[in-house]
Amino acid sequence: MDQGPTSTATSTPASTGWTAEREAAEEAYHAQVETNLRRNFAANLAHGLLGQTGFRLVTAPTFVPAYIYLLSGSEFAVGLALASQWLGNALSSTLGATLVEHRKRVLPMGMLIGWGMRGGVLGLALSGYFLPPHWALIFACVFLLMFGLFNGIQSVIFNYLMAKVIPLRLRGRLTGFRNFAAGLTASGVAYIGGKYFVEANALGNGYATTFLAAFVLTSLGLSMLIMVREPEPPEVRARTSFALRMREIPGLLRADRELLRFYIACSAAALGTLAVPFYILYAGRTIGLSGTNLGVLSTAFLLSQTGTNLIWGWLADRIGNRIVFLLSIGTWALSTLLLMEANSLWALAAVFAGLGAGQGGFQNSTQNMILEFGSREDLPMRIAMMNTAVSFMNAAGPLLGGFIAHGASFVVVFWISTLMLVTAFAMVFFFVNEPRKRNLYR
Repeated sequence: MDQGPTSTATSTPASTGWTAEREAAEEAYHAQVETNLRRNFAANLAHGLLGQTGFRLVTAPTFVPAYIYLLSGSEFAVGLALASQWLGNALSSTLGATLVEHRKRVLPMGMLIGWGMRGGVLGLALSGYFLPPHWALIFACVFLLMFGLFNGIQSVIFNYLMAKVIPLRLRGRLTGFRNFAAGLTASGVAYIGGKYFVEANALGNGYATTFLAAFVLTSLGLSMLIMVREPEPPEVRARTSFALRMREIPGLLRADRELLRFYIACSAAALGTLAVPFYILYAGRTIGLSGTNLGVLSTAFLLSQTGTNLIWGWLADRIGNRIVFLLSIGTWALSTLLLMEANSLWALAAVFAGLGAGQGGFQNSTQNMILEFGSREDLPMRIAMMNTAVSFMNAAGPLLGGFIAHGASFVVVFWISTLMLVTAFAMVFFFVNEPRKRNLYR
């Protein structure tokens, strides 16, 4: 592994107001990060490989929307189920920040929350096996909500943990290669899920079997984090009440206008996901939704996320995450427009590949870019605020999309999605500079 420079710091004690003792403590902290870097890089890579392989079977815009539509026959029910997941994310993200920002070690809490999140996936599988369709639909919404609630907390904890143990110079490569490897395995598992689980109705319910496979893979991934050696930072925020931290958020936004604009751009792009649950339903109306077609389109989506993640990660480390955000949003918007013109399996597969590339780059860039806006002490809350804003839009999007698809057409949904993505692109292009250029000690 390329070690590179040992620090990204450019500030000095004089410029930060730190004492010599604090400066020495910071240097010791970063030395500990470098000492354990290989081990922690490998642990995060293994966790991401197995965890994301499993979770993509749940979050990809194929299996869950198709499963919910099979149970309900309703576009609105598809939107409601997806909205319940993202509503859980939105409600719990800021709680995740207040749970960990005063702790010097966050991994134990992350493991506990991680198992709760996987419980939602297991419940989704078991309800499919043992409940009749109308009850399976209700409990699918319940377990997706549970999945979202724990995911909102987990995403804050594990992004904060990654920022602690992986230096800025390597984060793009880690997330890029991790998502590349996870995408390779996920695309293979997705094809197996469509061809051999769903089409063959494996174990009596092919969708439930696919979700059970997701649970097994994500559980193995979480277990890999046992290898992590987490450093203790010299200082953390004093523990405060949840209500007090919420009252401090407006001041945090007023102090950093570019951060506020970045949140607005991410929220606009997230509202563009109102079309995501309906990509596969639109494709099904065009070419039919057999297990084989489902497997091919899922594989195209995930395999594209795989290949482009290496490019996104390389660009992020070399140039910055801002350019990744812009290119990926542009790819996503263009692919949405092309979706309306595709009328064959392979044309749709190419479009789904573009959608996968765009959404993968958006996720990678926002996950890493938010780490670069300010100090380490406020990092959990910055992550949580972004997750909350994005998740509320992700929750509202499927509901809005379901209403529009039911009352108008999928085409109207896709045009609104494209407009939101163009808005996000313009906001970052004109009003947000590359945050990596800031003179901060990270």
